[in-house]
Amino acid sequence: MADSTQNKGFTIPAPAPAKGQPAVPMTTPMTSLPITTPGPIVVIDGPQPRDYAIAGGVLLVLLIAFFFAKKAYANHLALKRISTGSANAAGWWLFIFLTGLATAAVLSILDHMKFLTPMFMVPLLVISLVALILMFVTGRRS
Repeated sequence: MADSTQNKGFTIPAPAPAKGQPAVPMTTPMTSLPITTPGPIVVIDGPQPRDYAIAGGVLLVLLIAFFFAKKAYANHLALKRISTGSANAAGWWLFIFLTGLATAAVLSILDHMKFLTPMFMVPLLVISLVALILMFVTGRRS
């Protein structure tokens, strides 16, 4: 076997030192690595004001669409010989029903950890359910 203290093979020359730095021999082990600190860590904790503005805009567009649906439903009931007052009331109950469901959906998408709790969802869904029942009851009156 060959002597392990002598290396007769290929050796890599030491890198040339940069200007202003002392030469470090290859046999000297590095005792510490340079530690770099990362930049500032940004933790996004929940929705930002921009997210609330977008959710409000989506809800506003939905409310406008629901208003047109309310008008169409009231006109449909009026054509079926339901009294105008009952048809208009049933249209408003439809509007409240759709608004409650849309608000629950938008809030749950906005921040599910905060708004998908019974404290927020139960009242919205109860109001929507009551409005649905009243819509059918009011829409059947002549």
